[in-house]
Amino acid sequence: SNPFFDWGSDRAPLTPYHETVIYEAHVKGMTQTHPGVPAELRGTYAGLAHPVIIEHLKSLGVTAIELMPVHQFMHDARLLDLGLRNYWGYNTFGFFAPHNQYAANRRSSVAEFKSMVRSFHEAGIEVILDVVYNHTAEGNHLGPTINFRGIDNAAYYRLVDEDLRLYKDYTGTGNSLNPRHPHVLQLIMDSLRYWVTEMHVDGFRFDLASTLARELHDVDRLSAFFDLVQQDPVVSQVKLIAEPWDVGEGGYQVGNFPGLWTEWNGKYRDTVRDYWRGEPATLGEFASRLTGSSDLYEVTGRRPSASINFVTAHDGFTLADLVSYNEKHNEANGEDNRDGESHNRSWNCGVEGPTDDPDIVALRSRQMRNFWATLMVSQGTPMIAHGDEFGRTQNGNNNVYCQDSELSWMDWSLVDKNSDLLAFARRATTLRKNHPAFRRRRFFEGEPIRSGDEVRDIAWLTPTGREMTHEDWGQSFHKCVAVFLNGDAITAPNARGERVVDDSFLLCFNADDQPVEFVMPGGDYAREWTVVLDTNEPTGSKNGGDQVVGAEEKVSLPSRSLLVLRKTL
Repeated sequence: SNPFFDWGSDRAPLTPYHETVIYEAHVKGMTQTHPGVPAELRGTYAGLAHPVIIEHLKSLGVTAIELMPVHQFMHDARLLDLGLRNYWGYNTFGFFAPHNQYAANRRSSVAEFKSMVRSFHEAGIEVILDVVYNHTAEGNHLGPTINFRGIDNAAYYRLVDEDLRLYKDYTGTGNSLNPRHPHVLQLIMDSLRYWVTEMHVDGFRFDLASTLARELHDVDRLSAFFDLVQQDPVVSQVKLIAEPWDVGEGGYQVGNFPGLWTEWNGKYRDTVRDYWRGEPATLGEFASRLTGSSDLYEVTGRRPSASINFVTAHDGFTLADLVSYNEKHNEANGEDNRDGESHNRSWNCGVEGPTDDPDIVALRSRQMRNFWATLMVSQGTPMIAHGDEFGRTQNGNNNVYCQDSELSWMDWSLVDKNSDLLAFARRATTLRKNHPAFRRRRFFEGEPIRSGDEVRDIAWLTPTGREMTHEDWGQSFHKCVAVFLNGDAITAPNARGERVVDDSFLLCFNADDQPVEFVMPGGDYAREWTVVLDTNEPTGSKNGGDQVVGAEEKVSLPSRSLLVLRKTL
């Protein structure tokens, strides 16, 4: 580390989770084709910190950029033989070094990384690193041998008891680091502290985090790794995000991480995808995911923000591909389309891949807006995958880990082509930013907040405007619901200890393939409603104006659409 780097007045933004919007990005892919970034800076840390990129993130309401692996990694020989590269970078061997191929000047990669962090902090954006402490680039027993295997193989790796030449593989990569050993725990903790204290990063997303929690074999919430993190004066103070699964038996641990941790909520992703593609019997679980997944997080005393909500991530289809492909198309990866997830919960809207059919094009656009809007009105912490704001495609490839090419890089020409989607995305994130009703710090109680109140903190209504009954929830064909969010019933005070009061909102969801009439609730709910977001409109609003609707009025929602209304009287 260079003690002479001038951090100036650098300060961590310390954005609370309930105000956080995470943007998952790849250092190279983000800027490799951006016309506004100087050619010599494209694909680098310096390029990522360029004002045009920061301005783009700010316009989307992003508060944290989550970088795919930037620890020094290597390209596996198998991929190089196929003419491919390890694009994603989940193949670490240097846990204290920024990957030097992402530096515009290879000799000063550390200073360039620090400058990038400083620039993001000046813009109020946190930097979170995707870290891979579950395995290394040393592969299986056939190698290569780079560092840890040669230093102390039995200490650093989990070996098969019956044959100590072989490795236990919970990660699908050939080896698993052994966090039961003090040397490995020290390596991980020293590395985490280094990136916080020396590089000023604001948090970590732990790849295949269940692997780190395996004590003997089973995933153990009380493992030594969690104990060390919990009591560490540096690491315990930053954002800690788990990918709560691995490929081993019993590795799917969504909802089971300790108090300090937040989690990628894979159940949110699956349920929201299923709901909008029209799967039966999803309404009840959709309601749980929309309101912060209390069934997963409340029992451990965590808050809605423990749920990192996402529809797409680097792993899997992009948003545009999610609505354009039923099947993965990974032939370019050289594994005969065997790699990547086969059960994507995607729906191509009628035709596989690109089409000129105007009805299908319109439906796909509306579905993308439905996903964007749902994500931004859900309780929890939203995460966006880079490029989904303007419809980035990977041509149906849902596993571009080895594709360092135009297939995986951001195509910035789509900003103009899909300007309506970008405008909608900005409108949705702005709505969330301006209204605490969508980012509550406590779970809903389903009760009136003050005695004498008729209206509870949340109400679930049928399209006819009456409250949902137990029988309504049990109807497998129900795909429509209205949700009343009471802005007067936010119990957690703000940072200054003051009561938080917001507008009240009505969310009308129609995932049916037919239009549905919704009766606007009146009485104690409201006398007048104003439409603030409409997924049937390309930019989210009709002619840029706000449509006013009276209580008891009927509003027809087109098939597969979502309407957000604000109580104005």
